[in-house]
Amino acid sequence: MAIELTHGTGTPSHAIIWLHGLGASCDDFPPVVPHLGLNPTPAIRFVFPQAPDRPITINGGMRMPGWYDIKGMSIEEKQDRAGVEESYAAVEKLIEEQIAQGIPAENIILAGFSQGGAISYYAALRTQHKLAGVLTMSTYMLFAEQLPEERSEANQNTPFFASHGTRDPVVAVNLGEQAVETLNTLGYSTQWKTYPMEHQVVMEQIQDIGAWINACFAR
Repeated sequence: MAIELTHGTGTPSHAIIWLHGLGASCDDFPPVVPHLGLNPTPAIRFVFPQAPDRPITINGGMRMPGWYDIKGMSIEEKQDRAGVEESYAAVEKLIEEQIAQGIPAENIILAGFSQGGAISYYAALRTQHKLAGVLTMSTYMLFAEQLPEERSEANQNTPFFASHGTRDPVVAVNLGEQAVETLNTLGYSTQWKTYPMEHQVVMEQIQDIGAWINACFAR
C-alpha cells in the first residue's frame, strides 16, 4: 500500500520515495508537499509507502507499522537485520517500479523520517542504483560499523541532507550527528542542519528541504 501524488503538470520525470516513522502511516507526510516551495518543473511523483504491521519489542510486542523491530533504546538494540533487509528489499522494489514507469534512478530522491530515515540511509548506501539525493530526518545510521565493507559505490557522489531536532527525546541529536560523521569520514557530500524542535518537523525545516530538493533536481 502506498499513497502517490504528483507535483507539477504532465508526466512525472522525477520521483521522491518518502518513508514514514515507527507507528505512523503513509498519510503522515503528503500534507507537507504543498509547503515545500517546489519549482513548477520538473513534474515529481511522490510515493509514500506504508510499512507493514509487525510486533515491536520495545513497545511490549504490540503490533504497529514498522520497517523493522526495535528491542531497546541503544543503537545495538535497534539493529534488526532481518527486518531491515526486508524493508531494503521493499525500497529496491519501489525504485525499480519508478524506473519501469520511465523515471531513471538518477531522478529519484529517497527520503525518510526516524525509522524511515534509517532505512533510507541503509538502502541508499547499499543499492546499485545511482540516486538524485538522500533526505533523512530525525534518524540514525544502522550497521555503521559494517558500512565500509557493505557499501556500494553507486551513491558516493550523491548529495545527502540530514536534519534533526536539538530537543528530540526519541532519537537523540547525537545519533544524527554520528550518522553524518560516518558519511563525512567515507567522503560523502552531506548537509546537516538542526532545528529547536522535538521529534517532529517544522516549517523552517520543510522549506529548507524544499530548497534542497529543487537544487537536487536542477543538477
